Amino acid sequence: MNWDQIKADWKDMKGRVRVAWGKLTDDDIEQIRGNRDQLEAAVQKRYGVAKEEAHRQVAEWTQKLKEMVSARRQ
Repeated sequence: MNWDQIKADWKDMKGRVRVAWGKLTDDDIEQIRGNRDQLEAAVQKRYGVAKEEAHRQVAEWTQKLKEMVSARRQ
């Protein structure tokens, strides 16, 4: 799953984001709107992590989504 797909399916992705990062507020999630940079910035802010760590977490989450979608197709 790429970020164009995530952005297009943002309404459905909100729940997955809430599961992964429970500290994000509804306002945070609305502002993110499927934008990777915005998600990384929100994770960095709410969790007090470095930019690199937020990037790593989002990349890991994205990879898990890709694996899940791939498994469904098999």
